[in-house]
Amino acid sequence: MDSVNCITTFYTAFARGDSAGMIACYHPDVTFRDPVFGELHGPEARGMWEMLLSGKSAELQVDFANVQSDADTGSADWTARYHFGKDRRPVVNEVHARFRFRDGLIYEHTDSFSSYRWARQALGPVGWLLGWTPFLRAKVRATARQKLTDYLSTCAPAP
Repeated sequence: MDSVNCITTFYTAFARGDSAGMIACYHPDVTFRDPVFGELHGPEARGMWEMLLSGKSAELQVDFANVQSDADTGSADWTARYHFGKDRRPVVNEVHARFRFRDGLIYEHTDSFSSYRWARQALGPVGWLLGWTPFLRAKVRATARQKLTDYLSTCAPAP
């Protein structure tokens, strides 16, 4: 599959809540990076999408645009709308994604977005006050990584 189709297939599956369809676009040795999870490799990256979409696909709305690529690299902009946490705070997360490809699949995937903007929406007053601090960013990352570790220990990791 060419890289434009790979990106389009990835986000179309994401919009449908289809983690298996997303994962099929990933190289077995994929590396994923973002401000929340940090750097994830292979099964962790695939498991993250499974975890994030498990039980949320009905409320999650994903839109994507500006898909661009050549044989080796690509990018896209995407927006996720969902509710976060026990208070179900509404979040609109605008993300810029960069990709590198190997063997026609996504080998590196880096999502960039404003951690502070996300924290203000997802965490409410705490996010407004502390969302810009390294302390809160580290706490959010540790919490996300622990949830992923717990998920992977109870679920069979994606191939």
